[in-house]
Amino acid sequence: MKSLPLALFISAISLNANTQTSPKKVITKQVVDIACGECQFKMLASPQGGKGKSCDLAIRIDGKPYFVDGKNIDDFGDAHGEHGFCNAVSKAEVSGEIVKNRFKAKEITILPIKKSL
Repeated sequence: MKSLPLALFISAISLNANTQTSPKKVITKQVVDIACGECQFKMLASPQGGKGKSCDLAIRIDGKPYFVDGKNIDDFGDAHGEHGFCNAVSKAEVSGEIVKNRFKAKEITILPIKKSL
């Protein structure tokens, strides 16, 4: 009978530990918005925990922005150029996973800008 409370205690701890792990969401070749998180998506916290004082690469999936790990904002050209990520939102095809509210990039391909008629 003494083992029943111990078993319940261990079960409760195990259940609590499982609910605290954030699930991973795998993204495969999805077209998303890509830009500077602070300049274009108005994200407040930088990856270093600051208040948005630096320019950092981010993507937006289904209306929700995520900072990107594994790629840098300047890997795709001058972020402050005319069509750079700080001045314009672009489209990209991405693969990776969302872990702890951040996008872990495996592949990012910037799509060509569509010119309007």
